Amino acid sequence: MVVANDTVVTIAYTLKDADGSIIDASGDGDALSYLHGHQNIVPGLESALSGKAVGDEVNAEVAPEEGYGERREDLVFSVPRDRMPADTELEPGMQFRAQGEEGQEMVVTLVEVGENEVQMDGNHPLAGQTLFFDVAVQDIREATAEEISHGHVH
Repeated sequence: MVVANDTVVTIAYTLKDADGSIIDASGDGDALSYLHGHQNIVPGLESALSGKAVGDEVNAEVAPEEGYGERREDLVFSVPRDRMPADTELEPGMQFRAQGEEGQEMVVTLVEVGENEVQMDGNHPLAGQTLFFDVAVQDIREATAEEISHGHVH
């Protein structure tokens, strides 16, 4: 069996940035299982894994447009400080759920805390970065009808 749409794929991975620093990795016995072809991982990695078999190793360089997108300055904005949770000590790096202009839910990161305003960033933290994945395919199986209809692994 090979990695194809509607298969559940289990991978061990290490994600590095352009400097070779590890951003994320699956730990020992903590592999990632995902439903292939359902946008559960970044498109560039999904493409690199298509057609691979158990035991295959993949080194994929994923450009921003096939990863978390280009960085968009229009997603950086200010909010009056009094619109933030009053019972929370605000610190840069905190993340909040917000509603975008078209009603979509998004995660924003607090960038700067001012006296009257806070600056937020709606870009994914890895937006604009080329990503380097080292992946080992550990298992592949057919997805169940329920997994396919829900769009994710159960």
